Amino acid sequence: MPVNFGLMATPLTTVKAPILGKMSDNNIQSVSKFSRNSINLYPPRTLKEAFISLANNLIDQDTRCNNCLDNAYSLILERCSTQESLSQIKQVHAHVLKSRYVVDTTFLSTKLVLAYGKCGASLDAHKVFDKMTERSIFTWNAMIGSHMTSGEHIEAIELFLNMNALGVHADASTFTLILKACGELEDRCYGVQVHGMATKLGFLCNLYVNNSLLGMYAKCNDSNSAMLLFEKMSGKADVVSWNSIISSYSASGKTVEALRLFREMQIAGVVPNTYTFVAVLQACEESPYLVFGKELHAFLLKSNLYLDMFVANALVVLYTKSGKMKEAERIFNAMDKKDSITWNLMLSGYVQNGLYNEAMATFHKMQVESRKPDRYSIISMISTVGHLGNLLNGLEVHTYAMKNRMDSDLHVCNTLIDMYTKCSKMKYAESLFKRIRSKDNISWKTIISGYAQNGYHSKALTLFRESQMKGIESDSMLIASILQACIELMCDSVVKEIHGHMIRKGLFDITLENTLVNIYGKCGCIDYASRVFELIKVKNLVSWTIMVNNLAQNGLADEAVDVFVSMKETGIEPDSIALLSLLSAVSDLSTLKKGKEIHGYLIRKGFILQGPISSSLVDMYSACGALEDSFKVFDSIPTKDLVLWTSMINAYGMHGMGMESVRLFHQMVAEKVYPDHVSFLAILYACSHSSLVDEGKAFFKSMVDEYALNPWQEHYTCMVDLFGRANNLKEAFKFIENMEMKPNVAIWRSLIGACKVHNNIELGNFASKKLLELDSGSVKNYVLVSNFYAFCGQWDDVGDIRMKMREKGFKKDPGCSWIEIWNKIHVFTVRDKSHPESDEIYDKLAQINDMLKREEGYLGEIFNGHSERLAIAYGLLKTTKGMPIRVAKNLRVCDDCHVFSKLVSKYFEREIIVRDANRFHHFGSGICSCGDFW
Repeated sequence: MPVNFGLMATPLTTVKAPILGKMSDNNIQSVSKFSRNSINLYPPRTLKEAFISLANNLIDQDTRCNNCLDNAYSLILERCSTQESLSQIKQVHAHVLKSRYVVDTTFLSTKLVLAYGKCGASLDAHKVFDKMTERSIFTWNAMIGSHMTSGEHIEAIELFLNMNALGVHADASTFTLILKACGELEDRCYGVQVHGMATKLGFLCNLYVNNSLLGMYAKCNDSNSAMLLFEKMSGKADVVSWNSIISSYSASGKTVEALRLFREMQIAGVVPNTYTFVAVLQACEESPYLVFGKELHAFLLKSNLYLDMFVANALVVLYTKSGKMKEAERIFNAMDKKDSITWNLMLSGYVQNGLYNEAMATFHKMQVESRKPDRYSIISMISTVGHLGNLLNGLEVHTYAMKNRMDSDLHVCNTLIDMYTKCSKMKYAESLFKRIRSKDNISWKTIISGYAQNGYHSKALTLFRESQMKGIESDSMLIASILQACIELMCDSVVKEIHGHMIRKGLFDITLENTLVNIYGKCGCIDYASRVFELIKVKNLVSWTIMVNNLAQNGLADEAVDVFVSMKETGIEPDSIALLSLLSAVSDLSTLKKGKEIHGYLIRKGFILQGPISSSLVDMYSACGALEDSFKVFDSIPTKDLVLWTSMINAYGMHGMGMESVRLFHQMVAEKVYPDHVSFLAILYACSHSSLVDEGKAFFKSMVDEYALNPWQEHYTCMVDLFGRANNLKEAFKFIENMEMKPNVAIWRSLIGACKVHNNIELGNFASKKLLELDSGSVKNYVLVSNFYAFCGQWDDVGDIRMKMREKGFKKDPGCSWIEIWNKIHVFTVRDKSHPESDEIYDKLAQINDMLKREEGYLGEIFNGHSERLAIAYGLLKTTKGMPIRVAKNLRVCDDCHVFSKLVSKYFEREIIVRDANRFHHFGSGICSCGDFW
């Protein structure tokens, strides 16, 4: 809803009184018809009566020569300053300058200084003050007070120093004003000097000076000095003294002491006033002491102070800070009188508690009641529209701020920049940032974090470096923004640069340390991540979770499990995020027993097995080769989301059960869960691995035509693989030529694999050339092409490829297989003899070869050193008959080991489940689920 700023501009009500410069004799005579005697007998109570009194004195010849006229002017100035009517003060000032009957010019000039000061016109006050040839202490106090009213506290202190230099002796009022200035500036050092001066001149016996000293120490957050002074007052303390000392402890966060003093005040018989209750309520704002605030609220309900606006405002703050907005609303709605502070408290309360729509509604209500917003109202509204992302309202608020000259206020400008960044309008934010002449730390931090959050990571980094050159101090918030940009840039050199900056500046807290561990992990610098992690003195759950996730994502699943075990040993209970990271590590390791332990833990701890947890469990069981357990988890979830359906479709596809994937996909659509890109990728993958050509083509067509989803490179790769498995190589090549994007390395790899299986040398050579042209920096590509050339007998080409590999320093990744036996992972590499039971393993392997040679004439001893054979032999050695053997390998299973696994499953009557780099192989009764195509 757009903000109606037309309701804001309401005219100030002014007092209608005669204008002295335009008064004629007839005017004066008519005014004198009021009872002159009554005016002389009683002091005028209103501005109109004061003007009448002056008019009477002007026409009375007897009073023109004595100080009655001075008093009449004085009374008018007092009434004008009370109503802050600056224009009428200036008219009186002009009349005084023209008058021939002013007796005491010092007295009236002092009154003018005082009147200007009360209206906040310190410049006009100074003009009068500077022209005075004779000044009393009252004049100096009036001028100091004028600076204080205008918030010019430094100028007030400078004037006090000038006064002392001229030998003018200060009085009690002077000290109360200067001590207040020191408090506002939180300048304890100068405040102590003024304290010493007041002591030397004997003003500590004055209760007002003592109270001002208490107030100064309270504002300077020095409750100890305030208490020493308070104790020396020994029974002379009045309600103001008690209020000051309670406020001092309250401001210092010493709630218990503040409440104790409040109790002592009651015992001493000092009756608390409005300011007492405000100070005590401020002490109760922290959540542990909210109950005392509520008790005080209950007490106030029974007293007449409950209707006091200041007390009500303090109650609103109490409840907004503790998030009790309903209670704050009740107090707000019950208030008969509300000032701008009341409205601003409610606005900021809604913003702080994330209730932005309620903040908007309150702002509209404020306009309806003709309340003109001030800078604090505008700041709250800018923050509100920023969080709502409502750019139109944001522009309207900005326009209002400009019209009312608030856009020069630095706090307003910083909030506007933040609003534009939240609305993703970085050009507006940058333009506003450049126009700020005196930028502070917040200005820089806001624009830098805005760039980082809106994806302009390089720009954020550039501005950060510029801010450092300009001497802007870094803090945790700024570093967090820059680290966020570094995560997206994935540039480890920049991360190390920022890390060094943090060390030099000593900027370390648990949040930054966790962020640093996370970003090093994402950049692949796992060693740096581990070092920073180890240096965290008190690790929290987030620290452990990030480290587990880093290790899992960087292929160090075994180390991830170890870190998780260490976390449990420290007594920190994992949450769902930590367990999801661990499930990912277990999936990579294919450690079924550990996966089942995590599943059991989730059930025991009452985690809801839905959303990411349920789909991660399906993925884990599938990755561990336990497809039946995957389906049990899937089937147990009453409300299945798209991710869960996709996970189960993918699980069937990975295990070569393409028709089950197809059935499940149709069931998903029938239940009104509609597929996305990932769902189609899973079903195309399933069709490809089960050679379901017609079904795959139908799904691809449906994705494009029915669901209007543009295919990714991965979808095209699945289709090429699908045609290749079915020996439709011409169709596969034609499909590649008709693609709407250039084919990537995965597509050419798939085509090379199909050409090898179906002995299409010409097309395979073409695909090999394209692959190396596209990506000559991957060892996997060279190995694939080398194997294809060797298969075709092109030994010269094999020699050329291997020479290029040596020139580039490429080495083939060593084969590695592992098997879980009784909750322990056993790892084997090629021709590995490091295992403690190595002799028994090779003896078992020899027995297997003897049986296969005898039964099938199989001669495979030359490949005995392959890692998957060692793992299978160890599985047969250590498991009982009938138990499935589950093996995982980091590379593709070679042709000979594939034959070996089929024969072992047949003659040893075991199900062997092997997960290689491409897919799952279920060996049973001499047959593999892949149909000998992988």
